[in-house]
Amino acid sequence: MVAEIVSGLEYSKKVLTEVGEAIAKTREHHPHFESVLAIVQVGNRSDSNVYINAKLKKAKEIGANGKLIKLPDTITQGDLKREIMALNHDNNVDGIIVQLPLDCKHDIDADYIIDLIDPLKDVDGLTRINAGRLARGELQRTIFPCTPYGCLYLVQQATGNPNFVSGKEVVVLGRSKIVGSPAAALFLWHHGTVTICHSKTPNIKEKCLRADILIVAIGRKHYVKADWIKPGAFVIDCGINVGDDPTSRKIYGDVDTEAAKEVAGYLTPVPGGVGPMTVAMLIRNTYEQAKRRRLPGKESNEEFDH
Repeated sequence: MVAEIVSGLEYSKKVLTEVGEAIAKTREHHPHFESVLAIVQVGNRSDSNVYINAKLKKAKEIGANGKLIKLPDTITQGDLKREIMALNHDNNVDGIIVQLPLDCKHDIDADYIIDLIDPLKDVDGLTRINAGRLARGELQRTIFPCTPYGCLYLVQQATGNPNFVSGKEVVVLGRSKIVGSPAAALFLWHHGTVTICHSKTPNIKEKCLRADILIVAIGRKHYVKADWIKPGAFVIDCGINVGDDPTSRKIYGDVDTEAAKEVAGYLTPVPGGVGPMTVAMLIRNTYEQAKRRRLPGKESNEEFDH
């Protein structure tokens, strides 16, 4: 058995095409409708520049708008707070994200800054309000974090079953605020039986072998080997690791893909798996919030479309 390689490039195109069509349709009735994402960047990290350009490019391709607020690495926490508050009050901005990590000379508490974002514009789903709602299973009132949302979408689409997670053993390697913890919550509230593993977890291999769905987000190149994977499992690799060769800048996942594909039923590649889905879900979240904020009769509805 060789795993089906689940192309995030293909599925992200599907999401973006659907959002683009929805924007065009909305404009038939509301010609001035916009979907505007504001990206706040502190400093000038080259990897951040690549990610930001991808987000702006994809948004533009489907008729959404992106704007970059690029701030110097000398900015203070107080000045950065003022920038966020200005975007919260800007009626022409539907979504706000802060590109992490911050590249700054002064000490700035990134969690504090992110939590200043208006929860209705928090299209990364990282404020405490959205994180808390997700943890409590208030799915209709939550903006889902983009990477976990992309993972769930890939599972549902590749299997052709929107309820595929229900009743499955799900193992998440990693407990970060951006991927591991919210992925565990999202799959739990889609009725998976979820185990979270981390650096202090004993017998990780044995736990992974129980997984029908294995989500790996720990940032260690080829950490998960083929003999950790249950035959036929759905393996989602969220890792982005740069190889040892400084001249190639080749990207590797957290899963040993070549070996794993002989055992898994489904496998997301790196690159071209979860990464493109993260961008697509960000643009989708922004459109949903734009619709909610801008269209008559939508603003009183606290439920979000997923």
